[in-house]
Amino acid sequence: MSVKNRMEKFKQYGESLPQAKVYFRQDWGVYYFDIMGKMFGMMSPEQTEKAIITLKNDPAKNEELRELYPDVIIPGYYANKKHWNSIYLASPALTEEEICNMIAASYQLVVCKLPKKLQAQITKEDKK
Repeated sequence: MSVKNRMEKFKQYGESLPQAKVYFRQDWGVYYFDIMGKMFGMMSPEQTEKAIITLKNDPAKNEELRELYPDVIIPGYYANKKHWNSIYLASPALTEEEICNMIAASYQLVVCKLPKKLQAQITKEDKK
């Protein structure tokens, strides 16, 4: 799958998560993955070999992924390197499904940090 198709798929997947929005954030120059005003991901706007998606994960899992995919997953670009990884989208080393699972994990980690009232709102929306 081309970088362009992968990027479209990831934007669509991000938007499919309850209460999530994916939009171009002009001031940062990235596609911003947003849940209730909190970032759960960001992605390069250019469809090039250097395009990346940056996602949150457990620090131990981030280390493990960087060791498994040293040329594909790097410490988060412009993000806390302990909690965020950046993934090169041109590499076929990770499937679309694997990256979608990482998007879901990032989303879940951010949702868990939201106030209980907002979490309940998301849960209620998800059950519709």
